[in-house]
Amino acid sequence: MRCLLFISCLLTLTACSSSYKHLQKTPGDIDCIEKFKPDFTKALYYTEVNIIGKHLSGLLLIKLMPDSTTRMVFSNEAGFKFFDFEFSPNGNFKVYYIIDQMNKKAVITTLRKDFEIVMMRQINMQHGYMSRDKDSAYNYYAFPQEKGFNYYITDTACSKLIRMERASSRKAVVKVTMQDYANGLPDTIGIMHTGFNFDIGLKRLETPIH
Repeated sequence: MRCLLFISCLLTLTACSSSYKHLQKTPGDIDCIEKFKPDFTKALYYTEVNIIGKHLSGLLLIKLMPDSTTRMVFSNEAGFKFFDFEFSPNGNFKVYYIIDQMNKKAVITTLRKDFEIVMMRQINMQHGYMSRDKDSAYNYYAFPQEKGFNYYITDTACSKLIRMERASSRKAVVKVTMQDYANGLPDTIGIMHTGFNFDIGLKRLETPIH
């Protein structure tokens, strides 16, 4: 399996923090970002996680269950599980299993929020709005969260998703890229935390397991 260094390169290119203070609310169709929502009915990704000096790699299975929950299981190639999460349509979250090294509230909360922004779950269209910097070539679709905002950033035509950001009022805390969509699924996903060493890279595999 080839290394996911190209994901790191993509994230490095977008590492400069956006100047949110220059954004101004602008009339626009915020529903347009719905087309970027991944169709995780069943998807399998080769995944690398680097967290504060520790490296994990293996397979991440994302599957929509019959009860409409989404199950997310990360294990190595031998089948040893690193974590097993469940995301409910009503916003609930359940941990079925997580290894001791990662079984810390801050780590679990971070992983939950990271994958929620990737799955585009925390989007309330009634509270969302579009902003733009007059000197920028991007639209910022902002969705207030309990703390800060989730930003989905597109070109001005809303035809391409540039990146996503989970942010405080001042700066991006997490930057996410999703590249090369096919059949509703991104081929590569990169998640980079700006304040500490915690990165996740995913590369889609063609044949999901059952």
